[in-house]
Amino acid sequence: MHDFNNLLITIRKIALEAVNASKPTAVVYGKVISTSPLKIQVEQKMTLTAAQLVLTRNVTNYTTKISFNNPAIKNIVKNYSMDDIPGSNYKLTYQENVKNEITIYNGLVVGDEVVMIQMQGGQKYIVIDRVIT
Repeated sequence: MHDFNNLLITIRKIALEAVNASKPTAVVYGKVISTSPLKIQVEQKMTLTAAQLVLTRNVTNYTTKISFNNPAIKNIVKNYSMDDIPGSNYKLTYQENVKNEITIYNGLVVGDEVVMIQMQGGQKYIVIDRVIT
């Protein structure tokens, strides 16, 4: 019976080592310490660089298109002017059934806390989103 228990313990140990060696995906938290070049600190001794990171749309600046087909929005836009603000470079216009391009400034900044998924093998990390604290 003693040999059987040792065999089970050895099999469990081998199985755990095999799982750990394959480094399955894991959720990891980090903090942005630099944006140019991008660096995210995961642990006190581990810093990820841009080559190890895959960014999602949630953590990048991106351009998209929207259209205004609502009369209430049309009236707001028609009566709104940035011309009265000195140094303003903004212009807001309304065109029916036209897709207007806007930029969403959602890029990471120093100090952002992020949630990531460590990809299988542990070499790359997908930055999913910011952590709201």
